[in-house]
Amino acid sequence: MIDYKKIVVLFVINLCLSSCGTYFNQPFSQQPSRIGEFSQSTSILLNLPPAKVPLEVAVYNFSDQTGQYKAVENGSTFSTAVTQGATTMLIKALGDSGYFIPLERENFNNLSTERNIIRSTKQEYVKGLNPNEPPIEPLLYAGLLLEGGIISYDTNIVTGGAGVRYFGVGGSTRYRQDRITVYLRAISTKNGEILKTIYVSKTILSQAVDVSLFRFVKFQKLLEAETGFTQNEPVQLAVKDAIEKAVHDLIVEGIQDGYWSTKAGIEEDNKLVLNYKDEKEAANVTELFNRFQFKRRTDNVIHASIGAAKINGDYINPEFELNSRLGYKRYLNSHFNLSLNANKFNLSNQGILNKSFVSIDANVEYTVLPYDKFTPFVYAGGGTNISNDFNNINPKLQVGAGLEYLVTERIGITGYLENNFVFSDLVDDLERGAKDDMYLRFGIGLNLYIGSYNTKKDLERVKAREQKRELKEIKKSNINKELQKKRAQKEAEKSNDVNEEDN
Repeated sequence: MIDYKKIVVLFVINLCLSSCGTYFNQPFSQQPSRIGEFSQSTSILLNLPPAKVPLEVAVYNFSDQTGQYKAVENGSTFSTAVTQGATTMLIKALGDSGYFIPLERENFNNLSTERNIIRSTKQEYVKGLNPNEPPIEPLLYAGLLLEGGIISYDTNIVTGGAGVRYFGVGGSTRYRQDRITVYLRAISTKNGEILKTIYVSKTILSQAVDVSLFRFVKFQKLLEAETGFTQNEPVQLAVKDAIEKAVHDLIVEGIQDGYWSTKAGIEEDNKLVLNYKDEKEAANVTELFNRFQFKRRTDNVIHASIGAAKINGDYINPEFELNSRLGYKRYLNSHFNLSLNANKFNLSNQGILNKSFVSIDANVEYTVLPYDKFTPFVYAGGGTNISNDFNNINPKLQVGAGLEYLVTERIGITGYLENNFVFSDLVDDLERGAKDDMYLRFGIGLNLYIGSYNTKKDLERVKAREQKRELKEIKKSNINKELQKKRAQKEAEKSNDVNEEDN
């Protein structure tokens, strides 16, 4: 008889493992048209303070310059990898910003033809009926020309995944990251000078999760089930996001160089520029794969951990015993630090030995990824073992490795595994064979980072103070400028009065 309860339980587990949210949001029916989605940069662009005077701009072409076609497993395709409507997206972003008045130039021939039709119609027909009919309005001309395009679309810059299967039940996940890059340049129509060039990149994420079950529930009765989902970030939204970010950066850099300004005045201009400078500094210390290049860890660290120790000596049946550690680290540079640790632990063999020790260890430690939250580390050094009865004091060497994850800017969770080589065969009070005794230790603990401005959070505080100081200096300079203007006006008035008296 079929065990239906077992089948139902296995299927429910299978379903839950594959993310319940996806099943509650599956598109089982047709959906009506909707207004286009906002990208992550849309709200930033729309929330800019109003422009003092919008500027007429012309965009003739903002095209796909990658020359790439969609990749397929078999055969070839003539479908392009990225959208061909980037010009329309750019025009929409320029209009949404409120700083520019976009002029039609992409299909200028159509506009010119239509204006010729209106002009000839007025001359031939409307003038006879109404001689006072005004002529067609002149076209607006642009003070700024915007050029550029999508210059790169890199696929599979990061790929990966994970999976597990046990007795016919398993699942896997895969991800892929692509990258799109746009350049936008502003050109003065007065003299052809390139005023600004903006460079923006945006990653595109694709994810896939699947879960499967392959199990014999009874003799000659096979249960097989599978499910999963895939999520692909739309390339069109990524292009839209990159273009809107480029327009935002162009506006702020134009404010910085005095090409245009906000309606709110110089204080609002300075706030935008200072925030943008901070963003550029953060971008400058960020590498390709979102790897940060600022120092995350302070120079001084207090370490505490708890774990276990196990002897490898002359007796049989060694047991794990409690090990506690308290230490201090001092970073010499981003990678290397010196550490000093005090350990209290027991070493035992079942029914034979149980002995307490204290050890003092000094190590040179190498942090593999000092700019990341999660990093492995390795260390080596020397120390001394001291038994509680002071009858067993021996020098030793130790080597170890571990992992650390920064939970906050100041606290890290760490785990380590080390082996200790003692220069004595009497650690367990028994001398036998040619090899000295040794013991293994492992543990988990916390690192507390103390000290002054080294972490990102502290740097942000310093930057905030510098921003306030710069704003105060700007206000003072503005006040001084106004005072100088008033003095100049008074002097001019005095000179005019003197001239009038002489006359």
